[in-house]
Amino acid sequence: MADQAEQKYDDTKNNTPEEESPEKKSRRKLIIIAVVVLLAIGAALFYWHSTFTEDTDDAQVDGDLYQVSARVAGQVIKVYVQDNQAVKAGDPIAEIDPKDFQVALEQAQANLSSAEAAAIQANVNVPITSITSNTSINTTSSDVLGSQAAVSQSQKQVAAAQARIDQAKANAIKSDLDVERYKPLVEKDVISKQQFDAAVATAASNRAAVLEAEATLIGQQEAVRQSQQKLLQSRSTAIEASKNGPSQVKAQQARAEAALADVKQAQARVDQAKLNLSYTHVVAPTTGVINKKNVQVGMNLSVGQDLLTIVPLTDLWVTANFKETQLDRMHPGQKVTIEVDALGGRKFHGEIKQIGGATGSRLSLFPPENATGNYVKVVQRIPVRINFTNLDDENKDLALRPGFSVTPIVAVK
Repeated sequence: MADQAEQKYDDTKNNTPEEESPEKKSRRKLIIIAVVVLLAIGAALFYWHSTFTEDTDDAQVDGDLYQVSARVAGQVIKVYVQDNQAVKAGDPIAEIDPKDFQVALEQAQANLSSAEAAAIQANVNVPITSITSNTSINTTSSDVLGSQAAVSQSQKQVAAAQARIDQAKANAIKSDLDVERYKPLVEKDVISKQQFDAAVATAASNRAAVLEAEATLIGQQEAVRQSQQKLLQSRSTAIEASKNGPSQVKAQQARAEAALADVKQAQARVDQAKLNLSYTHVVAPTTGVINKKNVQVGMNLSVGQDLLTIVPLTDLWVTANFKETQLDRMHPGQKVTIEVDALGGRKFHGEIKQIGGATGSRLSLFPPENATGNYVKVVQRIPVRINFTNLDDENKDLALRPGFSVTPIVAVK
């Protein structure tokens, strides 16, 4: 029994813990210090993150979806794309039968040629009309001067005829007096019968000369009247030419301008026909991926009919719905780090472009009416647009897609 007690005492003595070495104590202190430092760093990072940044997980990549539609009606003869196929801007999508549009273009070009010929003719007629008008004015002016000279000449001829009448009357009076004087002499045979007959014949001739001179005077007076009438007609023609000449030139100029307008209209129809012909070749308006393809060979398309949708891969941005309590220090131009969930947290860089003008609830189809029931205050969210600042370099593989969930982190200080 004494041996067992002694053995038990020795075992208890051997199980007593030994004092720790200084190395173990130093290692324990370092661990404690490291944990304290890490906690301090974590607290500092948490403080920095909560103080100098704002983030939200209610955000997604956004972009304009391009609805490609037919701009002309016709039958599809070729289709170059399939669903989910990547295309670049300008790549062919489909072909519409161009024959009808080629015929329309040829008809429009023929009409343009006809209009151009008519315009050339109208423009050539402008100087011709001007020259003709000036010539008419000059001619009528010369006719007036000629008529005035004819009137003056006729008046002089009337005066000369009147003088001849006076002369013929004087001769007739003298010859009549000679006959009266010769009559008693021939009766007394003082003169011969022959001399008396000659005096009688001379008297008759002079009376006939008076009648002839009077008839000539009447004719000259009629000539004066005709000359004066012609002068009035010439003056009227000159006035008409002077008034109508510029009007005729203006009318021809108006016809020339109308012809030029017809040329422009015909050119516009040619341009429209060319556009319509070009619309038969449907191309991608932007770089992206084909979705909702709804066009097949043989389809008869109408204007505005949807063919497919192109989801863009380059012109993208982020729409982030921040809480209204996060917007106090947020403004356009601030830098943003964007983490994309679908790409394993891959980071992109951007900046705030604009802050929405109203909350999402107010912009919804049926905005809430708080006055209709019990009101419970709910923190609202405001859509904020964030533009990528270096998308071409950071998205060379075109991995981003509209609709991807992202986490934008805004540096607010």
